[in-house]
Amino acid sequence: MDIVYIRDLKIETVIGIYDWEREIKQTVSLDLEMAHDIRRAAETDDIADTLNYKAVAKRLISFIGDSEFLLVETMAERCADIVRTEFSVPWLKLRLSKPGAVRGSQDVGVIIERGEKT
Repeated sequence: MDIVYIRDLKIETVIGIYDWEREIKQTVSLDLEMAHDIRRAAETDDIADTLNYKAVAKRLISFIGDSEFLLVETMAERCADIVRTEFSVPWLKLRLSKPGAVRGSQDVGVIIERGEKT
């Protein structure tokens, strides 16, 4: 299985359960590992034959930037659904972190895997 990845994609959004969090934008960070067979793209050297990571990033930036979730868990699930359905990704590993959410830590968040590794 080949992996196309995006690391440390930072996006501003409304996220959190506290009243003050509902009034500001905070940064979340995404890491994605997405299963995709890259052999055809390597043969043709054509972007149409691969998973376009720029298109994935732009879609997630738009979605997350417009969202107002309470929980990172919900945001992570919705992002995984978008990537799997809109970009035909059979398996992904997604790490969504919220820097500065817990005093004394660099960040907190969730890591999820969805789909089947083939």
